Amino acid sequence: QVQLVESGGGLVEPGGSLRLSCAASGSIVGSTAMGWYRQAPGKQRELVATITSGGVTNYVAPVKGRFIIFRDNAKNTVYLQMNSLKPEDTAVYYCNAVPSIHSWGQGTQVTVSS
Repeated sequence: QVQLVESGGGLVEPGGSLRLSCAASGSIVGSTAMGWYRQAPGKQRELVATITSGGVTNYVAPVKGRFIIFRDNAKNTVYLQMNSLKPEDTAVYYCNAVPSIHSWGQGTQVTVSS
């Protein structure tokens, strides 16, 4: 069973940056499509960034141009570089495969506020 452990969240002011990390227990990062999801208070979890096994990335419109997803296959880790953060980016961020076939990790809280 694959375990996913997210880290790197925190409190940041609008316009700031954070880098999230997701460590996977199995060698799945380089062999399957991986994604970062987020769930804001009172809202459903949504997929915001995807990287395929071939390295092709895709983003939802609200984060395009500000977020970058990338991975280190040797470390079985997926990252999300978040720049120009906005209050509406506040959410718990999770990683998983795309589609999300693995059990969810605990997530990492990102709060964007002045």
